[in-house]
Amino acid sequence: MALIDIKNLTFEYPGSLKPIFKDLDLQLDTNWKLGFIGRNGYGKTTFLKLLMDEYPYKGSIIKPVPMAYFPFEIRDYNMMTLDLLEILQPNFQLWKLQREMNLIEVEEETLYRPFSTLSGGEQTKILLALLFAEEDRFLLIDEPTNHLDAHGREVVAKYLEGKKGFILVSHDREFINSIVDHVLSIEKSKIVLQKGNYDTWEENKTLEDKYELEKNQKLRKEIRRLKESARQKAVWSHKVEATKIGFGPVDRGYIGHKAAKMMKRSKVIEKRYEKAIEEKKKLLKNIEPIEKLQMNVLEHHAKPYINAEDFTISYDNKHIFNPIQFTVEKGDCIVFKGPNGSGKSSILRAILGENVPWEGKLEIAKGITISYVPQKFNYVEGNINEFIDTMGLDKTKFLTILRKLGFSREQFEIPIENFSMGQKKKIFLAKSICEEAHLFIWDEPLNYIDVISRIQIENMILEYSPTMILVEHDRRFIDKVATDIIDLSK
Repeated sequence: MALIDIKNLTFEYPGSLKPIFKDLDLQLDTNWKLGFIGRNGYGKTTFLKLLMDEYPYKGSIIKPVPMAYFPFEIRDYNMMTLDLLEILQPNFQLWKLQREMNLIEVEEETLYRPFSTLSGGEQTKILLALLFAEEDRFLLIDEPTNHLDAHGREVVAKYLEGKKGFILVSHDREFINSIVDHVLSIEKSKIVLQKGNYDTWEENKTLEDKYELEKNQKLRKEIRRLKESARQKAVWSHKVEATKIGFGPVDRGYIGHKAAKMMKRSKVIEKRYEKAIEEKKKLLKNIEPIEKLQMNVLEHHAKPYINAEDFTISYDNKHIFNPIQFTVEKGDCIVFKGPNGSGKSSILRAILGENVPWEGKLEIAKGITISYVPQKFNYVEGNINEFIDTMGLDKTKFLTILRKLGFSREQFEIPIENFSMGQKKKIFLAKSICEEAHLFIWDEPLNYIDVISRIQIENMILEYSPTMILVEHDRRFIDKVATDIIDLSK
């Protein structure tokens, strides 16, 4: 057992209004399997980068073992995979890599293919195998599930269950729950470290929030009482001041002296109340509200909205999957499942009318308005206001949704290209949520999205019952919202 000792860690980005971390003290055991969760933009990746000494900071980080970060930075995807791995992590022993590849279910022949020809899942798994091929290091694993299908997540979860000595950032609740033995969470006003898995953290967080809410209700009542008292004292002081004017033959010097004295006293009392109010307000802090999201769901007269028979995607006269039948009716939430490359996104693109080679029957009701969230979104840039103007969005609705999804007002001024991947994805989710549509088509909407936002989106779908077609791999999410699952692997 060795401890990573963090003392008085303070860090802020140049030009930011407040630090990401301030006077943070932590001790982390290098044998832990530590899950790391928190809202997008709260600083999870920044924390890992600080552990890697990539940013200057104040305070100290004492590291008893070397550290390594995932994902690796890859400059040339066209290289032969084995050659690329030797650049990323020189001096690894091939037999150890092959051992890890076997454990994580990667074929040896992938080493001798260009890295660009591997699927996203294969790339992720072989890079994780490389990461664990070298021993005696503490590993920082940042969101490994984003390119993994459902089966790939199960394989990687089982693989990581047998390992130790890492921090794992993930928003997939089922995935992280099965792996970790400690949880580090960045919350609204503090960082919490506790023993257990995701379920343990969620249970404790629910109990803490209940306690905090009850305490907040009492504090708010006390603040209202103090404000009323402060107002009364202010009125009293003004009345006392007014007595200096008086009527008739009086000693105005005496009255002025007494009035000034009483005025001073009332002002002291008023300031005392104001100080008490501010102190009480400081206690209203660590609630991370799961605020309700509202959708604009339009109704259409058609039944069904979509009808597909003997439908398949075909490239070069080869079917990507066996022909399927499905209908989409009002209130349905259809989820397409299957391994990477099985044709899920191609089905969505065909429904959207893009140039995708398909066969069979695909009928879409006339006049259907579709709101779409794409899987890829790296192209977006500029600022929030420019995005709103380009997309023709209702500014108030859009910004309200972003605020509920965890954006601060300060982040509205930051260029979108400087956002985290999760924040960029939220921009497109917020766009879709505030659009009026009959049908919502979302392609892997939860990639990079934090746990609390996932719960918000779940709750929204359950409340409004929008007609939806989804491609998604989050098992808990699918179990809650899907009315039908179409598994292309079958």
